Amino acid sequence: MKKSFLIILALGVFAMSFTQKVVDNVNPLLAEWDNEYNVPLFDQIELEHFTPAFEEAMKQHKAEMEVILSNTEEPTYENTVEASYYAGESLNKVLSVYYTYGGVNISPEFQALQQEISPKLSAHGDEIRLDPRYFERYKVVYENKDKFNLNEEQLFLLESDYKGFVRSGAALPEDKKEILIGINQELSSLTLKFRQNVLSEVNKFKLVVTDEADLAGLPEASINAAAEMAAADSIKGWVFTIQKPSMIPFISYADNRELRKEIYDAYVNQGNHDDEFDNKENIKNILNLRVKKAKLLGYENHASIRTENRMAQNPERVFDLLNQLWDGILPKVKEERAALQTMIDKDGGKFKLEPHDWFYYTEKLRKEKYDLDESQVRPYFELENVRQGIFAVAEKLYGITFTQVEGVPVPHSETTVYEVKEADGSHLALFFMDMHPRASKRGGAWCSSYTDHNYDKNGKEITPLVTNVCNFTRPSGEMPALLSVDEVSTMFHEFGHGLDWMFSECSYTATNVAWDFVELPSQIMEHWAFEPEVLKMYATHYETGEVIPDELVKKIKASSMFNKGFEKIEIYAAALLDIKFHMMTEEDPNLKVMDFEKEYMNEIGLIPEIYSRYRPTYFNHIMGGYDAGYYAYTWASVLDNDAYDAFNETSIFDQETAKLFRDNVLAMNGIKDAMEMYVAFRGREPKIEALLKSLGIEKK
Repeated sequence: MKKSFLIILALGVFAMSFTQKVVDNVNPLLAEWDNEYNVPLFDQIELEHFTPAFEEAMKQHKAEMEVILSNTEEPTYENTVEASYYAGESLNKVLSVYYTYGGVNISPEFQALQQEISPKLSAHGDEIRLDPRYFERYKVVYENKDKFNLNEEQLFLLESDYKGFVRSGAALPEDKKEILIGINQELSSLTLKFRQNVLSEVNKFKLVVTDEADLAGLPEASINAAAEMAAADSIKGWVFTIQKPSMIPFISYADNRELRKEIYDAYVNQGNHDDEFDNKENIKNILNLRVKKAKLLGYENHASIRTENRMAQNPERVFDLLNQLWDGILPKVKEERAALQTMIDKDGGKFKLEPHDWFYYTEKLRKEKYDLDESQVRPYFELENVRQGIFAVAEKLYGITFTQVEGVPVPHSETTVYEVKEADGSHLALFFMDMHPRASKRGGAWCSSYTDHNYDKNGKEITPLVTNVCNFTRPSGEMPALLSVDEVSTMFHEFGHGLDWMFSECSYTATNVAWDFVELPSQIMEHWAFEPEVLKMYATHYETGEVIPDELVKKIKASSMFNKGFEKIEIYAAALLDIKFHMMTEEDPNLKVMDFEKEYMNEIGLIPEIYSRYRPTYFNHIMGGYDAGYYAYTWASVLDNDAYDAFNETSIFDQETAKLFRDNVLAMNGIKDAMEMYVAFRGREPKIEALLKSLGIEKK
């Protein structure tokens, strides 16, 4: 019989009253969400509601902005800046649901809607942002900011907004604004098509195994999941996909080398098949449009625009960091390659190590070197235990509690919801979690919000609605969802983003988070995941309830540096490729993106046995947000390792340090300069030594 969880948490399930009747003929996207905590009416929203809701919401937003821009009074912070933050409430509501559905409720019909709506949203945003009256009023406020007795948050946002106006083209002459609007609309359509193609590629590929002998080496959970997938598709045998919970166990444990190659090749060639879902032309056009846009705005390249308002400040500093880490980690990668080739030779394999072999022989070597394989560890990482583990860590650090609630409208039936309370019992946030892959859901893991912390124009506090979305191993038969080490790390990572949103003290929906700072709250949480003290809190065997034994904890810790070169080099390769793409200074109509990738990877010395973590045709990160910004994970690694040292200097659950981190980083993120936040927490600027030490690299 499974033992009770060791940490006492407020995890009882109770029902909140979220029932709300929408008046006939009132679009639920536009209706008042006057249920408790203003949760979107997911249970009443249909596809047909989006187009009329967008039309009406954009109409309202234009009218609200027209009142602001036609005001004959002298521009002030209140009647211009603050007023613009409160404008567009209806549009923000519609967008929060629209973007949610674009990740977790995708269908051919919704994709068609996206193709229709995306350019309209781009045009709407440009029409408002590039209206000369808007920039003129903002400029007056900015140049007279000392008159308005602004607080620190208001000053920071005003300066950020003003510089953002300039970067977005507000200072351009009208003829160039028209060109910019066209570029933005085209980019919007192309990036959307790129992402849709990737999803289609993922859903299209199926590795069907009909001979049971070809399953040799695979864990039972992987085999069962493949059987269930086959049955769901009325296929005889077993089905494996390039969704990571299916693919990673296959390439790590399946003895059949040819099948490992087939599935891995499908993964690394997503969008690169010269068919209807091919992305080579899309990304070429996107890169060229970004060059054109940079030139129009007076920048040398797209990377210069994107890094200007980040901690890095310019792409040269990004290269400096990445090259230092690349040079330090590359020798380790070559050592790992040699060790894997030795393992192949020892096994009697008469072949040279190839990319599809890396995972398989890494696991064999891990087993030999540390007497550890994932099948030993997964039983202790049942998803619900890990979930309660992250909640327990947050409770010990910050005093907050999580209680599951029922009756809350959710975007998909697999979503669970938790009320988050402060130590004094007051409400802090609602936290939504959607954990498993499906055809209607894009891959990867992310955190977002339906509502950010803010105060409405009447001074009422609006509490956050935060969501974590992941694609973790599903339950199979009578076996619950058992997570891999990587999935556990990802769960802690996304939860860190969630805490960042929950603890926010932003006054407005407007924020300006430095994109290379945004991963600090998530990456620091990963440090707690495998601490022996923390493992003892949540890692219990799903069948026996046995707490993870000390011997296994020691093996996990001893193997923590194993394969570290591979893990880091593929990330650094992707970050370098991203920046290199966006350092283009001239349009190239003949650009062949796969040749570009191959030549640059050869130039920097990436060994042929490893691919960049994301290749050009499925690099979703750089389709918005992380363009010229994938380095943010690495930049934040400097910060998170240095920040976690602050806990190591006291204790990993030191509440005084946690309070410093919450008050100076999580609460202020997006409303204060990133370096100022960090110094307020740490008492100094970040140092790289902790990161280098974690990688076993000596500082030069």
